[in-house]
Amino acid sequence: MRVVLAPDSFKGSVTARDAAEALAEGWRAVRPRDELVELPLADGGEGTVAVLASASPTAVWHPQPVSGPDGRTVEAGWLLRPDGTAVVELAMAAGPQHLRAPDPLGASTFGVGELLRSAAEHPGTGRILVALGGSASTDGGVGALAALGAELLDRRGRLLPADGGSLQHLSVVLPPTVAPPPGGVTCLVDVTAPLLGPLGAAAQFGPQKGATGDDVAHLERGLTRLAGVLGTNPERAGSGAAGGTAYGLSALWSATIVPGAPVIATAAGLPDAIGRADLVVTGEGRFDLQSRQGKCVGHVLETARTAAVPVHLAVGELAARPPAGVVATAELTGLAGSALAARTDARRWLVAAGRTLAAAASGAGS
Repeated sequence: MRVVLAPDSFKGSVTARDAAEALAEGWRAVRPRDELVELPLADGGEGTVAVLASASPTAVWHPQPVSGPDGRTVEAGWLLRPDGTAVVELAMAAGPQHLRAPDPLGASTFGVGELLRSAAEHPGTGRILVALGGSASTDGGVGALAALGAELLDRRGRLLPADGGSLQHLSVVLPPTVAPPPGGVTCLVDVTAPLLGPLGAAAQFGPQKGATGDDVAHLERGLTRLAGVLGTNPERAGSGAAGGTAYGLSALWSATIVPGAPVIATAAGLPDAIGRADLVVTGEGRFDLQSRQGKCVGHVLETARTAAVPVHLAVGELAARPPAGVVATAELTGLAGSALAARTDARRWLVAAGRTLAAAASGAGS
């Protein structure tokens, strides 16, 4: 039997590649004769560069120190694929792992803009993919735009800090001085959130970044002001991704906003792999109602459904009923005995999940 192992990362525990390797180890312990294809995936969030680098072994990594979300220098970089596509992952420069403590009002995407600038000015770059996910900030992307040469001014013409906390004082934005590459810029998003409102960047995701109720209101006012100044539709699906960075880049750097999972899956070769598979195993840290709304696992499920290939699901926590087509599940929390145990040694329990799912395949007579 040919089995495609196509998990997302288990956020905070293991990368997608490590998850695929662990599932494969457990599977082989039960069914050593099966042909396994390890195909780690991402949906535009953390791990996107690693997935696209694996899919293109001749891609070149360009390391670059940049300003982290609190201004301290962090080590990051960007990837240049042989076809001239540069890949920038926001989480590398502006992820919460770079903060000593959450800073919902002051955290900035400036370092992301530094990576974008470097990629845009490289002679080999034809287009840029920006993976938007895992952000520590809610600045509407103005930090990144500032690094690209934009200036944020208040009504008196004074330069404002490029962060979410200052946006409510915004009056004028002078556009970036760095031009996007000739092939354009594409924002890869893993959410459908608009910029504003109860499902927007501040209200829905701000609390995850340490924002209090007052902070959320403050950020919402700022983002509303930003939308009023820039005049671009804030209701567009995905514009609230990464604290509104998708909105800022689309409004002032001509970026398009698309779901990341299909783009990354196609680049990694998922459609062809599933088309030749007898079974697909996918997974993520938590399977819930959002999993089928732009997330990696949801795209794998839809691709497998279209190809009429059954799916096994390995998850840290199963918080929603899987759709038709999922014929077996393994929950790490159940295998480990607790959520804490599962997170602490996720690789061990992914190996166990691989064994469990392989045994289910054997029991089904595959």
